[in-house]
Amino acid sequence: MPGMIQIYTGNGKGKTTAALGLALRALGAGKNICVIQFLKTENTCEFKCIKKNLPMIKIKCFGSGKFINKNNISQKEKGIARKAFLETKKAFESNKYDLLVLDELNLAIYFRLIELNEIIGLLENKPKKLEVVITGRYAPKELLKKADLVTEMKEKKHYFKKGIKARKGIEY
Repeated sequence: MPGMIQIYTGNGKGKTTAALGLALRALGAGKNICVIQFLKTENTCEFKCIKKNLPMIKIKCFGSGKFINKNNISQKEKGIARKAFLETKKAFESNKYDLLVLDELNLAIYFRLIELNEIIGLLENKPKKLEVVITGRYAPKELLKKADLVTEMKEKKHYFKKGIKARKGIEY
């Protein structure tokens, strides 16, 4: 069975949660999983949980720990994103994973930290069995065309608008 390309995008909550839920399901089926998190650090609860409780899932984080200003991208942020891309390329080329989650890749492309054409090139040459899940807001239309499945999370109501801040274990 060939692997597909899935994209979880949109302004609603749940993109990473859905991708990690799929990783959990794939693990239950005995599949090999790699999660690469763009723009995130090892301080997220999902990273800590996977490292502590699910060592069979390879997870790597590549983020500066700061919010990114699209109009003022630092060389440090570009360098971290480049490392994430090289790790992604290595995961593709290793041919050892059944599922590869590229968490927040869409945002990394949106911020121009990663070149879209490099990602398209990887997807065009992906191993046949590899299932790829790409998350993040602002999925570029070129990626949407490449995908076999696109899910858009739509915000209908959110407690952030009432001033409630991100909560540990729920939003991060």
